[in-house]
Parts: sequence; structure tokens; C-alpha cells
Amino acid sequence: MSHLVKEFNEYRSKMNENILADNNKVIKRIFNLDTNAYQEGALDVKTKELLGLVASTVLRCDDCIKYHLESSHKAGLNKEEVVEALSIATLVGGTIVIPHLRRAYEFWDALEESR
Repeated sequence: MSHLVKEFNEYRSKMNENILADNNKVIKRIFNLDTNAYQEGALDVKTKELLGLVASTVLRCDDCIKYHLESSHKAGLNKEEVVEALSIATLVGGTIVIPHLRRAYEFWDALEESR
């Protein structure tokens, strides 16, 4: 696994465990809602992940972008599909999202190397 991917996943897992260990009902419900929102429904998982990726890019959340890139990769999306979604995000978000676009490309490449 790529160092970039491994580092992100280890930190995310560690901190999520710490956060959930506090047993805060609101935070646990938010985590649960987030998990359930991306399950198969009227929209398939791939579509939901692309929606999450676009929203995360427009909102400029690098952690969220990485999360949705990895989930998209696991769901079987290919680079062309992901790049098309990122192009829409860049159109909507404007040039301010270009640094996030760069990091998204870097992370996708790291995911591809991990295969």
C-alpha cells in the first residue's frame, strides 16, 4: 500500500476510534448517518461516491476527498469516471479548488499503485 494511502487510513482510523470512544450520542449518530447515506439505495454506491467527491471538492475538504476517492476506487470506478466528476467539481467550485484537484490526482495515483 502506498505510504500516502496508508498514512491517511491509519490516522483516520486512530482518530475515529478516539472520537467514538467519548461515547457522544450526537457524534455517533452523525457517523452512522454518514455511513448509511452512502449505502445502495435509489442511487447506486458509485453514483453516491461521485456525488460525495464533487461536494467534498467544492467544499475543499482534502480528508473528505481522499475518503471518497478511496471509496470510489473500492467501488470499481475508473480514473476517467473520477476525473470527469472532478472536472464538474472544478467547474462548480472555480479555480480555488485546483490545489485540491492536484492532491486528488496524487491520491488517486497512490490508490492505483496500491493495486
